[in-house]
Amino acid sequence: MRRIYFDHNATTPVDPEVVAAMLPFFAETYGNASSIHTFGQQARAAVEQAREHVARLVGARAAEIVFTSGGTESDNLAILGVVRAARGERKHIITTAIEHHAVLNTCQALEAEGVEVTYLPVSPAGVVDPGAVRDALRPHTVLVTVMMANNELGTIQPIEEIGRIAAEADVWFHTDAVQAAGKLPIDVKMLGVDLLSISGHKIYAPKGVGALYVRSGTRLAAQAFGGHHERDRRPGTENVPGIVALGKAAELALVKLGSEPVRLAALRDRFEQAILDRIPATRVNGAGALRVGNTTNITFSFIEGESLVIALDLKGIACSTGAACSSGAIEPSHVLTAIGLAPAEARASLRFSLGRTNPAEDVDQALAVVPEVVDHLRQLSPLYKKPVPAP
Repeated sequence: MRRIYFDHNATTPVDPEVVAAMLPFFAETYGNASSIHTFGQQARAAVEQAREHVARLVGARAAEIVFTSGGTESDNLAILGVVRAARGERKHIITTAIEHHAVLNTCQALEAEGVEVTYLPVSPAGVVDPGAVRDALRPHTVLVTVMMANNELGTIQPIEEIGRIAAEADVWFHTDAVQAAGKLPIDVKMLGVDLLSISGHKIYAPKGVGALYVRSGTRLAAQAFGGHHERDRRPGTENVPGIVALGKAAELALVKLGSEPVRLAALRDRFEQAILDRIPATRVNGAGALRVGNTTNITFSFIEGESLVIALDLKGIACSTGAACSSGAIEPSHVLTAIGLAPAEARASLRFSLGRTNPAEDVDQALAVVPEVVDHLRQLSPLYKKPVPAP
């Protein structure tokens, strides 16, 4: 059975060119990048070249890139670092109800320390109103953190407009760009962000490496302690193979930005429209908003989503019910309930996220399978009443 992977928002396969770039740094060029001898300096040169590539991907200077273990650490470092470096006893954060848990749980941890947090609602299409950000500002607001593209819906947030609002208020602005990097052009200066998070395994690099852009002059308190690595932002011996891999992945992502997002959007749109045409009682969540081109989130009413994921997997199609980090959660997706879906509808929703590994034939094969599987599961549902054809 030929298997199809439609879960690239959860993780991506490592690009063969990325594997080739990182392999020598496991056994051949194995020096510690902090050592001053030749072995160490070879590793240091590779780290700094990778830093240049990551910086180019987001329109930053190399000195503004901090390597981390991934998107979650980048989000934590940005939020905790800014808040704990801020002066004053009262501190306030503005975020949205649809952020990744790496942001939401960090904000909740700060609430337990006495920090005030405003969780802004979003529209039924899954987009925050910049005006709501402006209205939520307080004299003691120290940070606004709004994701660039949502991991479940693919909806793109008005980051540039929010950046202007934050700058006018002299408030630090962070964006989680984990699901945007490699899918959208990013220029941190044009966007007006002070901090931006990316993750390697979302852009065809391995798991366990990421980066945080920190604009020069941004006050950021370190959240771990040890050596003076990463300009005192993040101590610990550098993960040289992972960093080299991230650099190569960033280089490839920048090259492919001109064509790959367009190709994937065409495939996504064809898949999405065919599902709506062939399967009754379906809806695309976030359809009214700008979305990254690889992602669609579809509600299949009268079906339990995890049952559909399993049934599709048995037919060779991998997708998900939402964020991979929340797999197995009893509660329905916080993103889908935030856009107004009832819990039952949220649980009946699946995310299909395409990537470089998907040729057009994958969409054809999926369209031959999904309607059949959905119909079968609905026949087993006591809630479903099959439409009677018109005479």
